[in-house]
Amino acid sequence: MVEELMKDRERKEEEHSDRTRQDAAHTKPKPVSKKELSARLEEAEKSASENHDKYLRACAELENYKKRAARDREDFIKYGNETLIKDMLPTVDNMERALEHASDSEDFKAFVDGLALIHDSFLVALGRHGVEEIEAIGKDFDPNFHEAMMQVEGKRKEDNKVVEEFEKGYLLNGRLLRPSKVSISKNINK
Repeated sequence: MVEELMKDRERKEEEHSDRTRQDAAHTKPKPVSKKELSARLEEAEKSASENHDKYLRACAELENYKKRAARDREDFIKYGNETLIKDMLPTVDNMERALEHASDSEDFKAFVDGLALIHDSFLVALGRHGVEEIEAIGKDFDPNFHEAMMQVEGKRKEDNKVVEEFEKGYLLNGRLLRPSKVSISKNINK
């Protein structure tokens, strides 16, 4: 039985190879004239030349884009704080006016009031750019927003409450810009 299957398989393979040879003999390429070959060659060369030109243009456009992007990035770095600085200039003007007024006047209270106004305008300008103060005094100590400089012991104080603020902390659009430097309480009645 195995021998019959093997003979059948060999016969089918021979028939297949005969058909393949016959098909190859019938499908020989037709001879092409020199004019037609020359025309095909010219067409292929023209297509290759067009593709090469497109490639060179694409490379040039990419280089121009890279240069433009680098220039834009440099300008952004160089002038990125322009609006912040423009918002700070009125505060600088107010400081100059206060200094001029202080040298001509002996009214210290007016000077202090002017200084408070300058401080407020400065904070408003910073607020327009996403800067906000961190509230600290009386709040629970949070190491994410506060930096403990010292502990203050007391009998009637709650643990880990901010008692004093040495330096204000600030957030920029919700991200910590600078932590508040604070002292915290420690209850000694335990």
